[in-house]
Amino acid sequence: MSFKIGRNDPCWCGSGKKYKVCHEQFDEKIEKFRSEGHIVPPHEIIKKPDEIAGIKESAKINIAVLDYIGEHIKEGMSTEEIDKMVYERTTAMGGIPAPLHYQGFPKSVCTSINDQVCHGIPSENEILKDGDIINVDVSTILNGYFSDSSRMFCIGNVSEEKRKLVQVTKECVEIGLKEVKPWHFLGDMGQAVHDHAFANGYTVVREIGGHGIGLEFHEDPWVSYNSKKGQEMLMVPGMIFTIEPMVNMGRPDIYIDSENDWTVYTEDGKPSAQWEIQVLVTEDGAEVISY
Repeated sequence: MSFKIGRNDPCWCGSGKKYKVCHEQFDEKIEKFRSEGHIVPPHEIIKKPDEIAGIKESAKINIAVLDYIGEHIKEGMSTEEIDKMVYERTTAMGGIPAPLHYQGFPKSVCTSINDQVCHGIPSENEILKDGDIINVDVSTILNGYFSDSSRMFCIGNVSEEKRKLVQVTKECVEIGLKEVKPWHFLGDMGQAVHDHAFANGYTVVREIGGHGIGLEFHEDPWVSYNSKKGQEMLMVPGMIFTIEPMVNMGRPDIYIDSENDWTVYTEDGKPSAQWEIQVLVTEDGAEVISY
């Protein structure tokens, strides 16, 4: 890395401090990892304090909307009703549903049931039934800042087999979170997630992963859960990304609905589960800002 900024110039982070007393040592540490052949984050994805504050305000809406869904979701409800609730609650709090019209997506939320892995499109014809498991993936824009998280919901009398899948997937996220530490690697987290899923007889989707988020809906880095410890991008304070493994009861293979070009299914028709949290890397660990 060739620094164009002078040591006595204002720091690139916008703090107003001189570079030499602000991020010079930080950049030198990153450069050391780069020189050793590691993938390191560019300044553009390291969030500044005011940006972090804005993202956290967006996340408050995201969490509140998911809380509201959790209070009202039930058997007999259509996924279109869930979409309406998300839109109305988000906009009532001053936010914008990030999925709405994103690259042509027609709804305000993704609702993925049973063998739908992700990106399920809400419909008045899709009715929640006793025994279903569903992922509700909410994403919010507030004042230009993005937040994103999802939860699984069990509808009525769900089989023990499905309940275990939902629980183990949540455990995967929690175990992965413990590996989010500054100056460690995304692969540390990815392998922890992968190993726990496989230890329970499950697989993890390979083609779809987590992502950076905050100033855009999807930013670098792309986050894999089939990665290895010590590999992938270096994690540094100020990075924000999602942990959202898609864990399949059967094989990891997936396909995309040829009619809507959005909804992803398991190829073998077996159930899939996903929990998603949004994580900020801090000086001494990690902070969950949306869940």
